[in-house]
Amino acid sequence: MNRPWAKNNRRRSRVCRAQAPTDPALPAKMHSPMNTFYESAATALRLLADLDPTLLAIVGRSLAVSATACALACVGGLLLGAWLGVARFPGRGGVLTVLNTLLAVPSVVVGLVVYLLLSHSGPLGFLGWLFSFQAMVLAQAVLVLPVAAALTRQVIEDADTAHGEQLQSLGAGRTMRGLLLAWDERYALLTVVIACFGRAISEVGAVMIVGGNIDGFTRVMTTAIALETSKGDLPLALALGMVLLAVVLALNALVSLLRRWRAGRADAAASPLQVSA
Repeated sequence: MNRPWAKNNRRRSRVCRAQAPTDPALPAKMHSPMNTFYESAATALRLLADLDPTLLAIVGRSLAVSATACALACVGGLLLGAWLGVARFPGRGGVLTVLNTLLAVPSVVVGLVVYLLLSHSGPLGFLGWLFSFQAMVLAQAVLVLPVAAALTRQVIEDADTAHGEQLQSLGAGRTMRGLLLAWDERYALLTVVIACFGRAISEVGAVMIVGGNIDGFTRVMTTAIALETSKGDLPLALALGMVLLAVVLALNALVSLLRRWRAGRADAAASPLQVSA
């Protein structure tokens, strides 16, 4: 049986073999993936050492957005969590279930909701915040608020279980009891604030949607990493990734130091009591 396609395949195979390079040194000249990684990492380190203006602008904008969003979200989240920690009312279990569910809401969903609110046809469209610094702050604040409220609620509820009856016997109401317990657990709540900042600065989906990733205006570290990687500008993406990892590492180290310092203070306060006993 005559099969012209088989002849064509054999002809193309002979042509490819004839055109194949015969220089034995050619593979050594080609860039392997490992060499590309090393070159990109070296260039990224040079960008960090030279304090590249583009890099610094993106890092500064990212820190400003996340710090502002964290401050706004923690003001409401800490107060709401402190109240939920001491309050007892019908339907509290349902409220806590909804609050814990919001912890797992994808950031892109939050970005979509904020986008619809800030769009020209949305209820907040008159503000003109879409694709702006304010829009990114709002999106991250909405994303971080449930985290602050849920973690604070757990801390205050545990403290209320241990000391709530004593404060209640002294005449402290729910609001006062929540505030007093929050002040007593202020170092634990500082850990909550740090965790909220880490959640905000590592977020990418919401700020990408509402900010638009506009160069020089709304481009932050996470969105810049995604964009530069898709463009093939690996050195800048790696440099931003190194800064982001350094920020997260510093936050975790700070949380660990706070816990050790708090444990040391608790042991120091307990020592005189044991000696006197």
